[in-house]
Amino acid sequence: MGKEIISLYELQTRLKEGVERIFPSKLWLKAEVSAVKARPGGHCYLELSQSGESGLVAKAQAVIWAAKYRFLAPFFESVTGSPLSEGMLVLVRVQVNFSQLYGLSLVIDDIDPDFSLGEKERERRLTLARLQSEGLMDMQQGLGLPRLPYRLAVVSAPDAAGYRDFMRHLHENPYGFVFRTDLFPALMQGAGAAASIVSAMDAAAMSDVPYDALLVLRGGGARLDLACYDEYLLASHIAQFPVPVFTAVGHDQDVHVCDMVAWRAVKTPTALADTFIDIYAREDSYIVSCGTRLRLAFSGKIGNMESRLQVLEARIKGADPRNILKRGYVLALDRAGIVLKSAAAARPGDSITLMCHDGSIGCGVEKVELKDN
Repeated sequence: MGKEIISLYELQTRLKEGVERIFPSKLWLKAEVSAVKARPGGHCYLELSQSGESGLVAKAQAVIWAAKYRFLAPFFESVTGSPLSEGMLVLVRVQVNFSQLYGLSLVIDDIDPDFSLGEKERERRLTLARLQSEGLMDMQQGLGLPRLPYRLAVVSAPDAAGYRDFMRHLHENPYGFVFRTDLFPALMQGAGAAASIVSAMDAAAMSDVPYDALLVLRGGGARLDLACYDEYLLASHIAQFPVPVFTAVGHDQDVHVCDMVAWRAVKTPTALADTFIDIYAREDSYIVSCGTRLRLAFSGKIGNMESRLQVLEARIKGADPRNILKRGYVLALDRAGIVLKSAAAARPGDSITLMCHDGSIGCGVEKVELKDN
């Protein structure tokens, strides 16, 4: 038998005809963005993929031509709050192309940003349900924070503005309170952020330093940038961490799963710094208040003693015979200088002395008259 031989170009042409026959019109495709690169000329090239339980199961190259990309990119970012980036699950409208020279490619001419947001919300709800069923949602609340947390493990990106704001606000506090902060660097956004933060947390847990709390912080970002804080891997790790975990990863409108399982969540790194400064300020105020109460208590006791002394002094002065004599009374003394307390103690002819407040008078007793009882 003779061999059927065709050229590579003919093979590619048949494949092209077959692909175009199977996919004559555009279709909506769901896939994950595994790579994205915008070229200086305005075109955007993407690698789309799909993973299964065993790993990667499909991959294809895609392109958004410049004429479309200049409109699609800002539209997608305005709805989702984030540009097209790796790790996103997207729903795109594609035309399947096959080129004899470049092979299979997908030309994207539309994208549904609501799908990307909705898919993340669905995953978020599944994560919450799983954490609830495993009893992890409130596990952190069973931990106690020291009265004055001093040793703080910080998980953040060292070059992040949020981290710099936190450090400046905490260590330059107006009270002069001193804290120990050790940085455990991690990626704080993107597809690998959850695993990176978990590794940093593990490093803090294995440290020889007995940290009082662990802080996960970054500045705010787009909703899809912060999607890692809704992942089960990170949330379950926070829930089971052996010391209280504080989070500060988003804006006022963002509440992430990690915030829900943490010991406490605040919105910004600066607010997190204020949380610890306020703890010390309350303790400082309490100590000052105790000192004031002690001073008042002792001053009150001294005041009471002074009042009692004044009363005793008044009584003593009131009982002083000289003060009595000043009121017009006299004191009668016998010859021996003994106070005559009764008329019966005197006899006619006795010599007595009458003491006045300003001197004494010598007298003789002429007669004694006793009152009848």
